[in-house]
Amino acid sequence: MSVRVEVWGEYALFTRPEMKVERVSYDVMTPSAARGLLEAIYWHPGMRWVIDRIYVLNPIQFTNIRRNEVSATISATKVRSAMSGGKTDLYLCTQDCIQQRSAMVLQNVHYVIEAHFVLTDRASPGDNAGKFCDIMRRRLERGQCYHQPCFGTREFPAHFRAWQGGEPRTAYPDEDRELGFMLYDMDYSDPETIRPQFFRASLHKGILDARDCEVFR
Repeated sequence: MSVRVEVWGEYALFTRPEMKVERVSYDVMTPSAARGLLEAIYWHPGMRWVIDRIYVLNPIQFTNIRRNEVSATISATKVRSAMSGGKTDLYLCTQDCIQQRSAMVLQNVHYVIEAHFVLTDRASPGDNAGKFCDIMRRRLERGQCYHQPCFGTREFPAHFRAWQGGEPRTAYPDEDRELGFMLYDMDYSDPETIRPQFFRASLHKGILDARDCEVFR
C-alpha cells in the first residue's frame, strides 16, 4: 500500500557529503531525508518505509545563510572510557567550541512524498499492511508525530498533511534535469561499518523517481 504526504517549509538543507566545511544542499530532498521525515510521523519495528517518488511542487531556490555550529564531537574513546567506569566528561560546552559557518540552503520548499512500506522480520503475527496504513492515515489527519519532522536539520521544521489534490502538479512539468549522484540511503546491514549508498538522480517533469534505481556503494 502506498501513501502520499504533502510536506512544506521555509528552508531545507540536504547536505552534500563532498562539501567538508561549508554546507551546500542538494537541489532536491533525498530519499533518505524523505524516509526520515515519514519515520518522524510514524515508525514501527515491524515495517520499513520505501520511497518511490518525490514531486517537486515549488521551483528550486537557493539562498545563503550563516548558522551557529559546534566544531567538535564527543569522541568514541571518551564514551568507551565512561562505559568502563572511567571519569570523563560526556558533554560539549557550546560556548567553548561554537563557530559560525556559511550554508547554501533551499528556500520555500514544497514536496509530495509517495512511498510504501514493507513488513520486516520484527513484525508480530497481528501486524499487517492494512493496520499500518490505517494508523498512518489517522496520524496524518490529526497532525501527530513522534518528533517534529524536519528538512535535513532540526532548525528547519517541516509541515505535513495527507495529499488530497489528485495527481500533483510539479514546478517543472515540461522539463528534465540531471542532478548527478545523490545520497540514496545508509546501509546499516553491518553495524560496525555503516556505508552510504548513492544513485544517479534526475528530475523527469519535476519528479524524482527512486524506484528500481541503480544504487552504488
